[in-house]
Amino acid sequence: MGYNHYILVCGGTACESAKGNEIYDQLVAEAEKQGVKAEVQIVKTGCFGFCERGPIIKVLPEDSFYVDVTPEDAREIIAEHIVKGREVQRLLYKDDDHKKAVNAIEDIRFYQKQFRVVLRNCGAIDPESIDEYIAREGYSGLEKVLFEWPAEKLIEELKASGLRGRGGAGFPTWLKWDLARKAAGDVKYVICNADEGDPGAYMDRSTIEGDPHSVIEGMITAGKAIGSNHGFVYIRAEYPLAIERLKIALKQAQEYGLLGKNILGSGFDFEIEIRLGAGAFVCGEETALIKSVEGNRGMPVPKPPFPANKGLWQKPTIINNVETLANIPVITSKGGAWLSQLGTEKSKGTKVFALTGKVKHSGLVEVPMGTTLRDIVFEIGGGIKDGKKFKGVQTGGPSGGILTEKSLDLPIDFETLAANGSMMGSGGMIVMDEDDCVVDVARFYMDFCVDESCGKCSPCRIGTTQILHILEKIANGNGEESDLQKLEDIGKAMTKSSLCMLGGTAANPTLSTVKNFRDEYLEHIHDKKCRSGKCKNLLRFHIDPVKCSGCSVCAKKCPANCITVEDAAKYPDKKKPPYIIDQSACVKCGECLAVCKFGAVVKE
Repeated sequence: MGYNHYILVCGGTACESAKGNEIYDQLVAEAEKQGVKAEVQIVKTGCFGFCERGPIIKVLPEDSFYVDVTPEDAREIIAEHIVKGREVQRLLYKDDDHKKAVNAIEDIRFYQKQFRVVLRNCGAIDPESIDEYIAREGYSGLEKVLFEWPAEKLIEELKASGLRGRGGAGFPTWLKWDLARKAAGDVKYVICNADEGDPGAYMDRSTIEGDPHSVIEGMITAGKAIGSNHGFVYIRAEYPLAIERLKIALKQAQEYGLLGKNILGSGFDFEIEIRLGAGAFVCGEETALIKSVEGNRGMPVPKPPFPANKGLWQKPTIINNVETLANIPVITSKGGAWLSQLGTEKSKGTKVFALTGKVKHSGLVEVPMGTTLRDIVFEIGGGIKDGKKFKGVQTGGPSGGILTEKSLDLPIDFETLAANGSMMGSGGMIVMDEDDCVVDVARFYMDFCVDESCGKCSPCRIGTTQILHILEKIANGNGEESDLQKLEDIGKAMTKSSLCMLGGTAANPTLSTVKNFRDEYLEHIHDKKCRSGKCKNLLRFHIDPVKCSGCSVCAKKCPANCITVEDAAKYPDKKKPPYIIDQSACVKCGECLAVCKFGAVVKE
């Protein structure tokens, strides 16, 4: 049955948390109420990526892009757009000048420099419909793998594509698969690492929510390549929507003969199980992940042997993250040469980033490798919020470094980021402005790593704790210049000697900030000042006696009772004497600053 219109409603976690489900239900109800149910198909999709302006809906064939939609808007959308054929102008996305409405997604600045490979179906199909996935060339590559390509040919295509692991390490995917293919053993395993734990990262979750079949197809292909008949998706339990859609997709694939025994009559068997993780960051490391799947405590083990030779239950195992596997169907359907046209010489294809922080347009971004940080932050992201000055960008989550303005024109690829003190990581990208304190940021990430360290090896267990102690010492105004050398020495020792990459990279935020923002550390140490006002113990609130009206509001609101009236004799020209803050009793709450209507309270 044909429809005159199609309404695509964002069904990602972010939009659903902002009443996306209610919007969908209201649209369905209004279509029936207004008598156009047979003329419009309303579909719940995955994430459109432009999370800053969600909930989002897109209406076809006009390609109308509605943002900040509420359930109350459903009646007008159906009445105006569907019944009368007129776009709802007030809901259309407007450019940064808030003047011109933009009704086509390709005209929106946020999307213009993006190129979607992994996210090709997110926001375009119903993730709970295998038919819609198949209609967009889904499982067509698997057909080649099952009936036309021997394993050697598949490995050749992977090699030609230049695809490297998107989980952070950037290991060549073809080489990992080939090692497992050649490893001795009649039982082998494929694991999808969906244990995304970086603060601010949601790339893998959104991919599964919006296009679960691409990951399933990638896993089946991997199984055929290495001779495995069993796969596991290791996904954290905090992702209920992704888990639910993955379960639906697995059931559909089973019903269509794409999973289980004798897939499509090819003689190849493959099963996939879901294993839920409890949220341990260290389980993103492949050997710790394997231990968790086996039912043991997730702790890394020394390598070699590598999982490709001895992994899950001591059998050859390949582990790829969600983004890596979502690339596989594109390679098998279009060929490795197609993907290799994108990116740089050593980093092929695209990379998905979760762009967050002090940027105007946060969201899920996919760009060709080699795209500059400037393009992502200022073109796609629209620049810094509220006219603030750019300070830095954190790539790679707790394992990455903070890059400064000097790095904005660097191409984003594995080698360039590593050479400049950061790393690709799984794809978190947090933008900072002039109001962020690098000492506070480094302390936040190290506090995270202290909590997430499994404690098995001394360099990580002791090193993270000692670095956190020193950072807290500096933030509290008790730091010494010699502490900076200690931070560097401990960080470098951890990098060289930790058992896994959690400890091996945990010092990166600290090392990069000490290198790139040394003057700010020295300011904390020598001047006892935090220019951003984030280090509470270095804050100082002062009352300007000239501006103070003597109204006493600040004193009444002060929870520490540390604001008292000055001696009137000192200010004979004022009707009421000003107030003064006892710095020794001040708890730095900022209440005085918040309530003063005369601008007399100053934060120093």
